[in-house]
Amino acid sequence: MAETENNSVQSQAELNSLLKIRREKLSELQESGRDPFEITKYERTHHSREVKDNFVSLEGKSVSVAGRLMSKRVMGKASFCNVQDLKGTIQSYVARDSIGEDEYKQFKKMDIGDIVGIEGRVFKTKTGEISIHAEKLTLLTKSLQILPEKFHGITNTDLRYRQRYVDLIMNPEVKDTFVKRSKIISSIRKYLDEQGFMEVETPMLVSNAGGAAARPFETHFNALDEDLKLRISLELYLKRLIVGGLEKVYEIGRVFRNEGIDTRHNPEFTLMELYQAYTDYNGMMDLTENLYRRVAEEVLGTTKITYNGVEMDLGRPFERITMVDAVRKYSGVDFDAIDSDDDAKAAALERHIEFEEHHKKGDILNLFFEEFAEEHMIQPTFVMDHPVEISPLTKKKPDKPGYVERFEFFMNGWEMANAYSELNDPIDQRERFRAQEELLAQGDEEANRTDEDFLNALEIGMPPTGGIGFGIDRMCMLLTDSSAIRDVLLFPTMKPLAD
Repeated sequence: MAETENNSVQSQAELNSLLKIRREKLSELQESGRDPFEITKYERTHHSREVKDNFVSLEGKSVSVAGRLMSKRVMGKASFCNVQDLKGTIQSYVARDSIGEDEYKQFKKMDIGDIVGIEGRVFKTKTGEISIHAEKLTLLTKSLQILPEKFHGITNTDLRYRQRYVDLIMNPEVKDTFVKRSKIISSIRKYLDEQGFMEVETPMLVSNAGGAAARPFETHFNALDEDLKLRISLELYLKRLIVGGLEKVYEIGRVFRNEGIDTRHNPEFTLMELYQAYTDYNGMMDLTENLYRRVAEEVLGTTKITYNGVEMDLGRPFERITMVDAVRKYSGVDFDAIDSDDDAKAAALERHIEFEEHHKKGDILNLFFEEFAEEHMIQPTFVMDHPVEISPLTKKKPDKPGYVERFEFFMNGWEMANAYSELNDPIDQRERFRAQEELLAQGDEEANRTDEDFLNALEIGMPPTGGIGFGIDRMCMLLTDSSAIRDVLLFPTMKPLAD
């Protein structure tokens, strides 16, 4: 134990010494009038990849690049270094005779992690590597910390999430994931704009957090001495805009749910909801299928994606199955043959499904689906016609009053989207809210509260409408083959380091 502690102390002492040397180098630069932090801009002509991709036209021509010094090999009067920018890395040949003796001495004092600008001519080395023959080298930022050892990178998962800036520097695949995430969201916007949708913004601070079954975060607004909540959904405000005549609206934004953290859940996440007047949940299925297919083609160049070794094909028509049929298929229990809540509870007891006393037949059907069917929804699948008990904002099926025109879109056994033929009957909606209030009184913290202004909007009149909510983070997970939601969130929620 003593030896281990001594090694740790020695390692920390060495680290402190190296950090001290970096600060001393900065002081020397500042005293000699070379303070890199006084530089305000740098004229860059190309990124690294652009130089490589356009070598034929750029060979022998002068370019300037800028980025982080990731490696340096000093060999007497000539050296090589690698600079990393947004697009990749490029090698530079740095010779004393080309940049001058004094500048070459300054180059040799530079540290891995420093940010530099390099101006020079494009050439190819004897080994065939496209490089820049430096004619001028500028230190733009002095790095006062030490990057992780380059061959192992930053592998501590907790540290990667806390110090995402280091993760992005050391792991190119992480940077690629977030570039793809940006392209996914851009592709979604492009597709919806082409379909005539209007992007809008709605409040994050609300007095009544509705539109989903979730426990909200609460805060206090000092100016009005009023308790407010962070939104859990985008739904109720977007529907107000449909009432107002906007007809096709969507919003991509953060929502907040006071729930646990796991590989697919983060308390704040990105949700996209859209609403379209004069269509129903069938229209939302068509839109979802076309949207997912388009995004995969634009971002990945294929409609076949592989997640954790499993291939899913977005190019084929998506399967459509009712929740009752899915439960019958995978559990053998036919809920069409179950007539009462008591019979449903008896079936649950027989199959060892836990339920609560207030649960009704529809609640138990949903529990059966989650237990027996959900994990089988690997290929793109619409699970349709949910029970009314779990769908307080959805229009009932005319031919089957105990069920509603709702679907959940599944891939990889995950819920990826949730859609309705929206309820536009204010009288029915008030009754649904009343049932939610009863659940709230029984201790269900995820139940909705009555929203009088929303009911007033419905009384003004909302046309038949289809609506859907997409989990953007899970979509990004699938399209980037990322194992956890934290891998597609730049700054996921973390426990304080003290814990």
